Amino acid sequence: MENHDPSATLRAAQAAVDRGDLEAAEAGLRRAVAGSASLQELLMLAQVLRTQGQIEECCRLQLKLVELRPGNLVFRFDLAETLLLLGQFERGWREYKYRYSLPATMELARKIQRPRWAGQRLEGKTILIHDEQGFGDTFQFLRLLRNVRAFGGRIILQVHSALLPFAARLGWHDLLLARGQLPPAFDLHCELMSLPDVLGLQAADLPGPIPYLKPDPVFVQKWQSRLAALPRPIVALAWAGTPTHPNDRNRSLSLEQLAPLGGAQASFITVQKGPAAAQAAASSFKLLNLDPEIASFEDTAAILSVADLLVSVDSSPVHLAGALGRPVWTLLPYVPDWRWLLGREDTPWYPTMRLFRQAQRADWQPVIARVADQLAMTG
Repeated sequence: MENHDPSATLRAAQAAVDRGDLEAAEAGLRRAVAGSASLQELLMLAQVLRTQGQIEECCRLQLKLVELRPGNLVFRFDLAETLLLLGQFERGWREYKYRYSLPATMELARKIQRPRWAGQRLEGKTILIHDEQGFGDTFQFLRLLRNVRAFGGRIILQVHSALLPFAARLGWHDLLLARGQLPPAFDLHCELMSLPDVLGLQAADLPGPIPYLKPDPVFVQKWQSRLAALPRPIVALAWAGTPTHPNDRNRSLSLEQLAPLGGAQASFITVQKGPAAAQAAASSFKLLNLDPEIASFEDTAAILSVADLLVSVDSSPVHLAGALGRPVWTLLPYVPDWRWLLGREDTPWYPTMRLFRQAQRADWQPVIARVADQLAMTG
């Protein structure tokens, strides 16, 4: 390409992205790539393609970027998420190990002065398995502790203090600690979300035994009494994830956007926590706002065990419901998080979950309409 100025191409593409014209950004970047594009132009084209749902072509560009710069761990992590989204687990898990090697995540990595487990037998050894990232990630991957148990050895499990009761009832460990507690001596360690790579997890291995998490019977009895007067079906709602999540703008809703669900013959209750929970107090949606009464995930788990269905965006309650074996309908953006794969209404992770996907970017109305129709049919 004559007089090709990569910086000008990137500025023009970024301006197009900023005004929401991804097609124009793509067109300009494709012209550059047809010549001798810079790495940054290839990277931006891959990002623009991914945002538009052109995942396979995005993957081809990311593979090219990794081939050109194998030492660039940002490129490798981007590739990992795309491979996993496409269901290509073997290499996807392998590349996913770079998640704590990025400029934005290095400070999050736990500095553990013991070797990382590589899948060898564990007889005579003690291994520390520790959680990471969000609550939903821990709910999702705790199932793999059962697989580690088959390797022998002594297992120390360390999780966020809020999840200790669930881990205790799981029972696939020898010692349970809260995150931040100093563990006794151990020989090896492994992050919870590195277990799929170490274990060679394939889609055919999923979901494993369901349910694998259990609610506290005392809390279940409490919430059975609290909700006993509500007519069935009882539908729990959660409409927003953690605001600090990098993809929260795409995955979260407002409660008012769920208002069309109110036409169904059902009793609606909230399990929403965080800043978005305040929307329930000001909403015209007729529902029972349980936010002031939910003190912990123990309450949430018990509520989900009593309710007939959870309808939620992609956040921790859907993983909790799925791990409990409870019915859950998960609302997904056009390009979802990697764990939900593409083009399917079910998920290998949770057999009691149904996926409702956006057909177009940022367009939730048809998704809500489909959910409302299904509720009307099942109510």
